[in-house]
Amino acid sequence: MVFLLDVSGSMETYARALARFVQAAVVGRRRVEVFTLGTRLTRVTRELSTRDPDRALTQAGNAVEDWSGGTRLGESLRAFNDEWGQRGMARGATVVILSDGWDRGEPEVMDEQMARLSRIAHEVIWVNPLKASPGYAPLAQGMAAALPHVDRFIEGHCLDALEVLAGLLAEDAGSNRRVA
Repeated sequence: MVFLLDVSGSMETYARALARFVQAAVVGRRRVEVFTLGTRLTRVTRELSTRDPDRALTQAGNAVEDWSGGTRLGESLRAFNDEWGQRGMARGATVVILSDGWDRGEPEVMDEQMARLSRIAHEVIWVNPLKASPGYAPLAQGMAAALPHVDRFIEGHCLDALEVLAGLLAEDAGSNRRVA
């Protein structure tokens, strides 16, 4: 299982709560990897493996230079695909992207990188905190480019939404099939 957590400024309201969820997954399961996305890709699995959630989040925050900064999701996904995904980390994995989909990069880069990720992953789940907003439509260019390559597109704005995600991840852990 691989988590890609958007820590850009637009995700500031949600990033800490989502990081706590991801930290619990790291501590509670084997073979979980975590990266942050922003203007760069940062691997934070080791920092989040501490059982004390406050200490783990402090360590992760110290390791991530672009927390609450800009957003280059497509470029960050390219870095993941090139450095980690292609060489096996994403191959056959459930990849969970926790992001609002706001991206200042080119939508073609997002489309290309999501297509690459989708081809090697078992399943791609996109958790978007904005999806629960009344009248929400995935119009942000990054989200619109990513959506065709996503197997599940779910809300991520509250505890109930995270419980749904936890249920999906538990379901996927017991399954080897691709779920649409």
